[in-house]
Amino acid sequence: MENHFNRAYTTLSQTGERFLYVMKTNGPQSAAALAKAAGITVEGARLQLVKLTEDGFVISQSVSAGVGRPTMQYSLTPRGFAYFPDAHTDLTVQLLQTIQGVLGPQAVTSVLNEREKALDNKYAAEIKQELPLEEKLTSLARVKTQEGYMAEWRKENDDYLFIENHCPICMAAKQCAGLCEAELNSLKKALGNGTNIERTEHIIDGSRRCVYIVRQ
Repeated sequence: MENHFNRAYTTLSQTGERFLYVMKTNGPQSAAALAKAAGITVEGARLQLVKLTEDGFVISQSVSAGVGRPTMQYSLTPRGFAYFPDAHTDLTVQLLQTIQGVLGPQAVTSVLNEREKALDNKYAAEIKQELPLEEKLTSLARVKTQEGYMAEWRKENDDYLFIENHCPICMAAKQCAGLCEAELNSLKKALGNGTNIERTEHIIDGSRRCVYIVRQ
């Protein structure tokens, strides 16, 4: 697994980091599921979860799934989410605010347009349009993961889901909605004409991840 963690926190063990990654990419997890993902015993997983809870990275909740005893589920706290990269959020937000304050909203639009062009050129060089859709999705997921989005894709019935498990520009996007629009436009261009993309989950709106349905 390629490490994209924010090294501002250096006290976590490799297993602790693995737990955060699994919860980030798959949502709330039981101790048994985390133990299986890390290749350790359930008791060992519980010890790790106690430390992660004490350090404020995870929170637990008892969940009933019908007949039988409730299961304890663990999920990330805001500090847990903050363990992942933010692409210099504070500086980005300050720059956007300064550009708008000094030069006006139109200047921000111009900056976003130039950023979108740069993304288009980057993806065009990485993702060949003549490739089948699945190969393009694989290339796009690789590029977006390198950018910090922890991206993946999967097939669901006749559709494809393109998933970004993390948004390294989340705080900046909350300040400037045009960033998300530019990202979506670049995804559409990267996958080519004849491909329809619809965002169904959005981190900015409170979802755990951004999910796009891709259809040809």
